[in-house]
Amino acid sequence: MFYIIPISVFHKQKYLLLFLYFITFGAHSQNLTGIVLEKKADGKTEALIGATLRWKNAHNGTSTDSEGKFTLVKSLENHELIVSSVGYKTDTIMVHSVNFLRIYLQSESSTLQEVVITAGSTNIDRMNPIQTEMITAKTLGKAACCNLSESFETNASVSVSYADAVTGSKQIQLLGLSGNYIQTNTENIPNLRGLNTTFGINFIPGTWISSIDVGKGAGSVVNGYESMTGQINIELQKPDLAEKLSLNTYFSSFGRAEINLNLANKINKNWSVGLLTHASTLQTRLDKNKDGFLDLPLYSQYNVLNRWKFQNEKYMVQLGIKGLYEDRLGGQTNFTEEQRGSRLVYGFGSLTKRIEFFSKTARLFSDKPYKGLGLILSGIIHDNQSYFGLRNYTGNQKTLYGNLIYQNIIDNTNHQYKAGLSYLLDDYNEILSGITPRLRQESVAGAFFEYTYTYPTKLTVVAGGRVDFHNLYSTRFTPRIHTKYDISPSVHLRASAGKGWRVSNPLAENYGLLVSSRSVQIDSNLQPEETWNYGVSLSNEFLLFGKKASLIFDTYRTDFQNQLVVDMETAGLLKFYNLQGRSYSNSFQAEFNYTPIKRFEVKLAYRLFDVKNDFTNEDGSKTLLTRQFLNRDRVLFNVGYALPYDKWKFDFTWQWNGARRLPNMPEHLGLNWQTTAPAFSNINAQVTKTFLKWDMYVGGENLNNFTQANPIIAADDPFGRNFDAGMSWGPIIGRMVYVGMRYKIK
Repeated sequence: MFYIIPISVFHKQKYLLLFLYFITFGAHSQNLTGIVLEKKADGKTEALIGATLRWKNAHNGTSTDSEGKFTLVKSLENHELIVSSVGYKTDTIMVHSVNFLRIYLQSESSTLQEVVITAGSTNIDRMNPIQTEMITAKTLGKAACCNLSESFETNASVSVSYADAVTGSKQIQLLGLSGNYIQTNTENIPNLRGLNTTFGINFIPGTWISSIDVGKGAGSVVNGYESMTGQINIELQKPDLAEKLSLNTYFSSFGRAEINLNLANKINKNWSVGLLTHASTLQTRLDKNKDGFLDLPLYSQYNVLNRWKFQNEKYMVQLGIKGLYEDRLGGQTNFTEEQRGSRLVYGFGSLTKRIEFFSKTARLFSDKPYKGLGLILSGIIHDNQSYFGLRNYTGNQKTLYGNLIYQNIIDNTNHQYKAGLSYLLDDYNEILSGITPRLRQESVAGAFFEYTYTYPTKLTVVAGGRVDFHNLYSTRFTPRIHTKYDISPSVHLRASAGKGWRVSNPLAENYGLLVSSRSVQIDSNLQPEETWNYGVSLSNEFLLFGKKASLIFDTYRTDFQNQLVVDMETAGLLKFYNLQGRSYSNSFQAEFNYTPIKRFEVKLAYRLFDVKNDFTNEDGSKTLLTRQFLNRDRVLFNVGYALPYDKWKFDFTWQWNGARRLPNMPEHLGLNWQTTAPAFSNINAQVTKTFLKWDMYVGGENLNNFTQANPIIAADDPFGRNFDAGMSWGPIIGRMVYVGMRYKIK
């Protein structure tokens, strides 16, 4: 749902520009809240997680969260509420007010009286025609989750790895392709894009996150044109819903220390304010593989977000400002900042400063929740100053973003549509020693329309398209379609197809590859990357031996019409050029989730990738090669067990990563260089002890202590022609243990 901006706010013209800067889209109406429970034979109750609630003959719907609670929009026409859950009898409840509801479901048979439904490792959004996995707060608690990059450790779809052996930058991956092709938003505001792709997944603290939605395939056209393989939306802690105080501390055996303090205060009936803070540092010089280089860069990061929210029966306004400062230093173990520019010792440094502004405002329609008008605006200033030995890099980005959305129905809620206008202004200024400065200003105005047809309890079809007018790359049309067919209440078939495109930033997106002696060559006429993505998924929730289980299959294909080719196949060169030939990605995933006994969860997943693209040789011929550094096979096994009332929680994760292709290396190196990296396993575990208001947790990562041998080529000659730290394919550093504490006041 969307909101209409009240004209009354603009009575005084002098406040118009100021108000426009701080307004954005929101999604609220008159809300019905409640909890879904099972009443057991002994009189006790337990929350039902993942129960589905929807209005009869309406598309509106939701699922209960990790505490069995729900929020659902209610209009004057909505009275019959249908509540269902696997293993329980579906119930229809008459609702005439928005008072808090307590709903009790009855097991389908007496033999199921002892079944307890708890929050699983994987929750698929049952109502969304786009295959969307919901990562809840409970799932995030299975690991230390100090930042977004560590939020996917128990997730089978998304994987994260270090991009090189020096900078500490990480890269995300979905459907066999890097995070550049995923549209990553924070509360529906574009975030991890542009220059922020370098360290962006390290810049969102885990304790700030309330949930993450991971959608596969091309996303909705409402959110833009950059979603090519998927869309991730991160929801942060809200000032009116979060704990009054949340304190998290963390310390690892590598010397990394963190403290996170979140505060929230409901000032009065209408106003609430939240403050999210983060500080972390690592100042221990580690060189466990004895190659003369730091295994992890030294760093200090400070991160703060202040947000305000106002809401009454007619209006909602949210305002926010976020600031970040991070300083990194790496390279050889004896390097200091004062030695920058010296040929005697190799050093790496990165200083990032970033500030973001956003706001949300709405006109609430309690009698017509299906209708609305909303606007989103945000502004970003991002600055990075880096150096890699004798090579200097400067990157600056200024961004303004706006999205105006109108939503309504045609006759009834079985026919809904969204239409709107968007605008994006990106101003990039990148300078790298030895190449021509890359200056680019993009101005993109767009219009979109999306229609949703719903045949209740059976079929949902979402078809949309958008037209964007780019000042540099002409007019482009982006069509997408998503369908969901409910074979039964617990078996859902989804299919999707859609186009996506984006303008690449080769230096920022391949930052870690700059830590080498390779000369950088960038095609002067790079064109936008374009893809078509197609996918099918099948999800089934069922009872296995009287206990809850689910099975999920999906397969997707991405075809590139154009792509930024990152070519490391030529000795001493790092080349970026437009695709000439074929490029595709095929992915298949199977995932099984099971709760064999109370509070015991099991996840087993297998993932297969077939990703290839043509490389252009010096003579103009083409060679089709498997994507470098990408493992074809991956297996994930996760188990979690909790004692009653979560007094103790135990989590264990094992990942097996298959072999992967490495770029060709020159023969004159005289090394026994293998063109294929071996398969390896990674084991993580955590134990949590819960007290009345606080938790203590202790865990470990890479407990099997696997490390990549010689991650830096020619580490003994960092200024020589063969030096290369961008050949990282596995863990650089071995076993790590950590301890932490969480304290909350509700």
